[in-house]
Amino acid sequence: MSGKITFTMIKPDAVADGHIGAILGKISEAGFKIKALKLTQLTVADAKKFYEVHSERPFYGELVQFMSSGPIVAAVLEKDNAVEDFRTTIGATNPAEAAEGTIRKLFARSIGENAVHGSDSDENALMEAQFHFSGREIF
Repeated sequence: MSGKITFTMIKPDAVADGHIGAILGKISEAGFKIKALKLTQLTVADAKKFYEVHSERPFYGELVQFMSSGPIVAAVLEKDNAVEDFRTTIGATNPAEAAEGTIRKLFARSIGENAVHGSDSDENALMEAQFHFSGREIF
């Protein structure tokens, strides 16, 4: 599946703001096929483990608290060149710098509450998908 899948989460800010449907619509319009999808909530322990790559960074504690603060939508997406194409679809981490029409430009509140997560590599996409979904949940 390498190169053909990516992982995303619609973050607590976008879920709370009622943007699940609109974001899924933008994902579909960009040509991604949804291979797995669920509404769930990360525990603090889950968020710490998922973001442990950032554990030495100053924003880690705030990130963990934010990501465990409310429900998220986790999804595995499929498309050729999935990781790179999805990162283009979501836009820059800072919504003020994101291109017009990108998910973050349209739906993010701030650099910290930026609506969606997108995998940054094929390897991380696979690990992140497996963190949230069992093999029988990905179609």
